[in-house]
Parts: sequence; C-alpha cells; structure tokens
Amino acid sequence: MLKYVLDLVDLLDDPDVDGKRVAAHLDAVAGPEGSGAEVTTVTGERGSTDFVLVRIPGRAGRTRGGSARTLGVVGRLGGVGARPEAVGLVSDADGAVAALATAAKLLDMRRRGDVLDGDVIVATHICPNAPTAPHDPVPFMDSPVDIATMNRHEVTGEMEAVLSVDTTKGNRIINHKGLALSPTVKEGWVLRVSERLGELLAVVTGEPLVTYPVTTQDITPYGNGVHHINSILQPATATAAPVVGLAITSAAAVPGCQTGASHETDIAAAARFAVETAKAYGGGQLDFHDDQEFDALVSRYGPLTRLQTLGREPGGS
Repeated sequence: MLKYVLDLVDLLDDPDVDGKRVAAHLDAVAGPEGSGAEVTTVTGERGSTDFVLVRIPGRAGRTRGGSARTLGVVGRLGGVGARPEAVGLVSDADGAVAALATAAKLLDMRRRGDVLDGDVIVATHICPNAPTAPHDPVPFMDSPVDIATMNRHEVTGEMEAVLSVDTTKGNRIINHKGLALSPTVKEGWVLRVSERLGELLAVVTGEPLVTYPVTTQDITPYGNGVHHINSILQPATATAAPVVGLAITSAAAVPGCQTGASHETDIAAAARFAVETAKAYGGGQLDFHDDQEFDALVSRYGPLTRLQTLGREPGGS
C-alpha cells in the first residue's frame, strides 16, 4: 500500500495537478480495463476544484445485479495545496491521498484477478491552490466550494455505508499519532462505535483501538455558526446511510495548511483499513451499526433528521 501512497503524494505535490492527471494515473494502475474515473470541475467564489469519483464493481455487487452491499470511501479535505500561501502538499491532503490509494489498490487487485464481493465507490476532490480559514486552535484549510457542493459530488445514493477519511490534526482533543475511529453517525444519531470496525482497525494497525468524542454539533452541517472538529462527519448530513469517520491524527495540533506534516505510513494504514473494510462490508462480515438498536431508538425517541439540516435561524419559530 505504501507504494500507492508514495506515487500519489508525488503526483498531488505538483502545483499543476488536476483531476484529469489523477484519473490518468488511476487508469495506468488499472490496466487495459481502465479506472472509469469520473472528473467533474466545479467553480466557486474562491476558485475551482476537480471532483474525482471511481466505481470499482464487485463480483456480486449492485452494478451486476447482485446483493452485496456498496461501500463509499470519501477522502475529505479543503484542498491538497494552499498556494500561494504555502508551497507544497499540505497536511489536509491526507484524506485525498488515502482515498485515492484505496482506489489504486482495488483497481490493481482487479487487474490481477482479485475482485471484491461488493461495489466500492471512492470520491474526493483535487485543488492545489485552496484558500485557508481561521480556526481554533490552528488554522484550517478552506475550499473553493461549500460543503453542500462537496456532499453532492462525493456522497451518492448508491453508498450503503460511508467511510470518511480526513486529516484530523487541528485540535487538542485527539492526542495520538496514527488513526482514530469515530462512533457511527446515522440520520442525526451518534451511535456506539462499531465493535467489528474497531477490531479491524486494531488488526490493521497492530495497535489498540483509539476512538474520539463526537458531539452533536460536529454532525450538523457547516454554515450554522457553531464549532465543528472538522469536516470528517459532514457526509452524514447528506445521506441516510451510516457514516464513520476515520481520522488521521497527530499527538500535537497541526494546521491543515501546514506543509511537511504528512506521514505516509499513517496514510497507508488508513488506506489499508479502507480496503479491508470494503472486503468485510461487501462480504457481509461486518456492519457499521445495529439496525435493531437504531430502529428501537427512533421508535422510542423519534427521528433526529433535523440535525442533518441547517435548522431554523436563532429567534425563528
């Protein structure tokens, strides 16, 4: 996996990188069948970015009329670079690198004849000159497009569960270098940490499971004026599917716009975990949440889907 990560770090470190070059790289990895990567350029008030989406069909996946479930892997970030303010690949790029390395590995496996049971959809975006934004305790990367636009292009209705991968170093909450797993979030509910996902992460990293707290405000949409740990769980505002955030973390607070702060071995571990999750989820060997528990909660307390919206304005009815 480290080879795929190193190749992508080198590619994304180029100031001229764009979605087409990323798609061409994935095509080369995939061989004659190609990657089928879809590239969509979206322009916002502060520039443009290229969304890249790759579907890797499974042998018993939905695209072939099968019953195996579809996993979404979303690489969350503001941008891979913050030029001209910062020269080079920024820490915030880790989510994109991990997601694209996941796609590269799965495409290479398919080329060799190893096909997973279920479909896997990988999505992220490429912007080498994204803006930055103030944030406590350290500055964040911003993005040329808003979070709703990201969700429209990165979270699809085909995804039956979503693994969101994001650099989560700009805080004092997680004091651990490596990877950390969030509780499952679904339709406004913060559910318990998936036991099977936790076990799998411990196996992949060879270390005890590390989790992190998720607050109600963290799972509400950006734009409502409250603090969010970062955008790792923003996909949960755009889908009814269960979402888990895989955080790439550090023991000290690191700005998302900092260069020289990416740790390739941690990114590779995140991508390995995504691949193993795809194998197990599509194969019916793990779930992101307990359906019966979730239904019981909704039946007893009512839906919390309002938390997936911006809600009402303060002082409104």
